[in-house]
Amino acid sequence: MQCKLMAAVLAAAIPLCASAQSSVTIYGVADAALAKEDTGAKGGSRTVVNSGNQSTSRVGFRGVEDLGNGLSAVFNLEAGVALDTGMGDSSLFGRRSVVGLKGGFGTVMIGREYTPIADVANASDINGQGFYGTNLNSFGANRLTRRISNSVNYKSNSMGGVIVSAGYGLGETLVGPSLDLMGLALEYKANNIYVGAGYHQIERLASGDDKEMIVGAGFTAGAVEVRANYMVANPTGNNNKYEQANAGVSYTFGANKIYGNLQQSKLEGGAKGNGFSLAYSYALSKRTNVYTSYASIRNNNKAAFGIFSAGAQVTPDATKGQSGSDPSAFSVGVRHSF
Repeated sequence: MQCKLMAAVLAAAIPLCASAQSSVTIYGVADAALAKEDTGAKGGSRTVVNSGNQSTSRVGFRGVEDLGNGLSAVFNLEAGVALDTGMGDSSLFGRRSVVGLKGGFGTVMIGREYTPIADVANASDINGQGFYGTNLNSFGANRLTRRISNSVNYKSNSMGGVIVSAGYGLGETLVGPSLDLMGLALEYKANNIYVGAGYHQIERLASGDDKEMIVGAGFTAGAVEVRANYMVANPTGNNNKYEQANAGVSYTFGANKIYGNLQQSKLEGGAKGNGFSLAYSYALSKRTNVYTSYASIRNNNKAAFGIFSAGAQVTPDATKGQSGSDPSAFSVGVRHSF
């Protein structure tokens, strides 16, 4: 059913793209890699073909219609694709599905959208939330929230480099806690400097609200780029607080780019994992590159933190006594954007 629906959407979009008056664009990423993954536990090593070790493979449609007087209608539909199997995500346009209006007031979007915290996390991650060792592991295990369904979102235009983002996701429950999410972020992007902060509050339990926050920063000086962030997820209850810190640097020379990142994750009960990652990318063209990446985490005997790339993860299974295992991963891949 998904394949038939995707084919129908593609067929409908092609005539629009062919028209000189059209504002609809088809875009995407095809990314696949050969990887060696090891959870650090006995029998936890395997060799795999992964989709999306640098960027999640995807197909998307975005468009703009000029409504006059500086007002435009905008939309974006984006579907994840697994190149290793050809399968799509369980939700066809689960990556992003929004429609809204854009003008001098900023942009208002309705649908499934990235959260305000997600914007800051992406901008302050040296890996661009790709490669093994990215900060995406902070969004796993119901920690920080990366996307919100049933949401209304606002993003201001740049005001001297300052951008304000806000989102409200409706839980749409009939009884009990609303599951509503309220989020806000403030970012500054100018003069090769980035600073951002974000906050979420979620009414998940009757006993209190879950809270999430992030602060991030970075700067670029010639060929050198530095990015760092600190994230907290504090669910209702005792000994639930999660913290993660990242600090990374990259260096570009010619078609080559080298990335390095240090990461620490902690849980309030005493679990701690210290990790690092290295990656290298070589640009064959503006749209195509080859890459290799490696990451490792050393967990203490209470921790089972994992390694995430854009489209894969390697995580010890704490339910099977694998706490204290030290996961690692290595990949070689190719990425093409269109």
